[in-house]
Amino acid sequence: MGVLNFVTMTIPSIFKKKETLTYPVVKKEPYPGQKGKIVIDADKCILCGRCAKTCPCDAIDVSRPKKSWSINHFRCITCSSCIEVCPKKCLSMDPQYESVARVKVAEVVEVNLPEKKPKPAVNSDNEI
Repeated sequence: MGVLNFVTMTIPSIFKKKETLTYPVVKKEPYPGQKGKIVIDADKCILCGRCAKTCPCDAIDVSRPKKSWSINHFRCITCSSCIEVCPKKCLSMDPQYESVARVKVAEVVEVNLPEKKPKPAVNSDNEI
């Protein structure tokens, strides 16, 4: 009786559609709203530091003198609080998970701040 059950389960599964993916070759589409890792658009960033102040686990570090923004992905809990508070909307959530790392290293991004334009001098003489 055991062999008959085995055959009746095995034979139909040969003709069915595969239920698994060949992972490294075919990647599954992420679900809407799926969390993965924080990504920054350095061109939009103004180094205001709101993301670092809001982060509950101190994973983000903003340094205006060094003009750098860094995140420690090992500390990040992907709560999205930094994304919500960013005034320039330069932070976003990439739904793909971070690949496996062997060393705990923070991701450092160099930010080029736009130079402030000097204000035009106002002539104090009111000549008509």
